[in-house]
Amino acid sequence: MTNAPNTVDMQALQRRRAHRTAWKIGLVAVAVYVGFILTGVIGR
Repeated sequence: MTNAPNTVDMQALQRRRAHRTAWKIGLVAVAVYVGFILTGVIGR
């Protein structure tokens, strides 16, 4: 049998990790986007 509180804790931990990973990927995407814009502005 599974222990309900342990399962809930593990799900919460996975959710926090997924949220943190999504933020990191989002920040990298924004950095790349800003980088391309800056190279376009500076490249003129």
